[in-house]
Amino acid sequence: MYGCTPVFALSLRGTIAVLCGSLLAPVALAADPAHAGHLIDAPELSPTVITAVAPSSPLTVVTNPKDPRQPVPASDGADYLKTIPGFSAIRAGGTNGDPVLRGMFGSRLNILTNGGLMLGACPNRMDAPTSYISPETYDRLTVIKGPQSVIWGPGGSAGTILFEREPEKFGTLGSRVNASLLTGSNGRFDKVVDAAAGNSQAYARFVGNQSRSGDYKDGNGHHVPSRWDKWNGDVALGWTPDADTLLELTAGKGDGEARYAGRGMDGSQFKRESLGLRFEKSNLGEVLDKVEAQVYYNYADHVMDNYSLRTPSGKGMMGMPMVSNVDRRTLGARIKATWRWADVQLISGIDAQTNEHRKRGGMGVDAHRGQPWTKDADFHNYGAFGELTWYVSGEDRLITGARLDRASARDFRKGSATENDTRADTLPSGFVRYEHDLASLPATAYIGLGHAQRFPDYWELFSPKRAPAGAVNAFDGIKPEKTTQLDFGIQYRGERLEAWASGYVGQVRDYILFDYRTGMMGMTTSQAQNIDARIMGGELGAAYQLTDTWKADATLAYAWGKNSSDGKALPQMPPLESRLGLTYTRDAWSAGALWRLVDEQNRIARNQGNVVGKDYGTSAGFGVFSLNGAYKVSKNLKLSAGVDNLFNKAYAEHLNLAGNAGFGYPASDPQPVNEPGRTLWTKVDFSF
Repeated sequence: MYGCTPVFALSLRGTIAVLCGSLLAPVALAADPAHAGHLIDAPELSPTVITAVAPSSPLTVVTNPKDPRQPVPASDGADYLKTIPGFSAIRAGGTNGDPVLRGMFGSRLNILTNGGLMLGACPNRMDAPTSYISPETYDRLTVIKGPQSVIWGPGGSAGTILFEREPEKFGTLGSRVNASLLTGSNGRFDKVVDAAAGNSQAYARFVGNQSRSGDYKDGNGHHVPSRWDKWNGDVALGWTPDADTLLELTAGKGDGEARYAGRGMDGSQFKRESLGLRFEKSNLGEVLDKVEAQVYYNYADHVMDNYSLRTPSGKGMMGMPMVSNVDRRTLGARIKATWRWADVQLISGIDAQTNEHRKRGGMGVDAHRGQPWTKDADFHNYGAFGELTWYVSGEDRLITGARLDRASARDFRKGSATENDTRADTLPSGFVRYEHDLASLPATAYIGLGHAQRFPDYWELFSPKRAPAGAVNAFDGIKPEKTTQLDFGIQYRGERLEAWASGYVGQVRDYILFDYRTGMMGMTTSQAQNIDARIMGGELGAAYQLTDTWKADATLAYAWGKNSSDGKALPQMPPLESRLGLTYTRDAWSAGALWRLVDEQNRIARNQGNVVGKDYGTSAGFGVFSLNGAYKVSKNLKLSAGVDNLFNKAYAEHLNLAGNAGFGYPASDPQPVNEPGRTLWTKVDFSF
């Protein structure tokens, strides 16, 4: 563990973030010392540490990302999602992995923050959308697995992920403050403040955080380049003239840096700018119940180089200083209405989204500064949707939805064979799901069939260097992806036992697959192509209250895929994984153990994958044992601590980038980047 000086030295940005949030409280405290103005009290701090999350309803997981979790509380959105069975992440070092659900990656996952789309800019997804998300600054995380919702935008064939902040509700003038501090091995130090003040007519909220860590050592004691330092600050101003009306303006900024053992460049800038405006009006009438409208703007300005966080080797193609600056500007809007009849609810609306991508860069330190931007692509999507729930009886529900999207992209690359060309497609999607509450058991069974058509994203149209067969380039040749999937499962909630099982079987037409080839000078180039694929798998989970104080839980997740065009395995599929947990809770104390078991993965498609990673070898199985404990000092103060990887196991995830030669990893024999060894952490949560 690092010494106290670097751990507790607040940066100027971090200090300002903490002070600004804290200063919101005294305005209200002066008028209301008892803090009685907040109509919805902050939930009482739980005395336990989260190690796994169960579904809340069929195919839907809802959780509070503020809860302490193990492994060590997450630094980005992908890291937090790994707590949910079925999720994994493509790893490259310490932070900013790319989330994978049931073996599906990228735009197959619809990831929204406060209803808006935040797209990264790196052609190889160094700044994946989840790298701009600090989970603990949000109030609720919702995951909808499979193509089983149509109201949150196009695509989303694998699932939909919503990070959301709730509007504040005050009575008389009042305030609240929630905050946390985390310290841990390798110089890990996080601080979060979430403060709000207001009355029945209006409120102001500030959320700020800073997260930093040094490089870690793996279980063998080897140094792994992985340090990061990132911060975010967001403000929300709300107007609530009555209990049924909300108008909220949000604004936010963030930045950071991170270095990656598995990449040839590091991220020296992750600038984010966000603006949003939403309006909600409820209880409008007997049939029209609610209207919601929002517009949002998100901007990512990302810099990659090989000199800010490492020293160029002076050898080979990446031996000299070089830099690339890319940005992505996204603007979107959505309006939807909720209609209610006696046994039917209908949510319908329209949405639109446009984004443009630019780049600049060159050889030499800060060679991008002062250069003009070059626009290479823009995208547009316009959609209409409707989702209907029919309450057939007290035990039966039929949910169905449909949407139609008009998607287009334009190629602005100078000298490209498709320069100034535009391509467009009209893409239908839909689903139907039946849910039944069993009469003999406290359980719900469901089965659903969904179909989603997904327009190729920026990474699939512009990142490949080689053209698909019969086309001049990927922009010309890659077809939209079409997924048809059957989802089924059951959830049981008894007095002592909670258990659930979910499964899926799917067919993907024109699945977009990346092929990698190493050519002259050792340079690797990629080619995108369309294939047909079959997928299947599922998740199981159970939690049993052994006694009043002891609770055991277990989860199991498996994903399988086959390239049915050539009979090979589908690449970048996570192996079988299980989590076994045991928790002891007594009064204000809790202690827990987590044993994560991951099987070997021998079903690979060598040199095939996605825009981020490829299969370069099989992987060994491993088991990691961790411990945690927590003490609730009072309703408003909680201490938690843990040790991850207690036995200092040396291991690597299957979804993992090979270590980069610039950090001493062998170039001719790809080696995965090992995960952290034994890691100690402690966290303080408080609210008032």
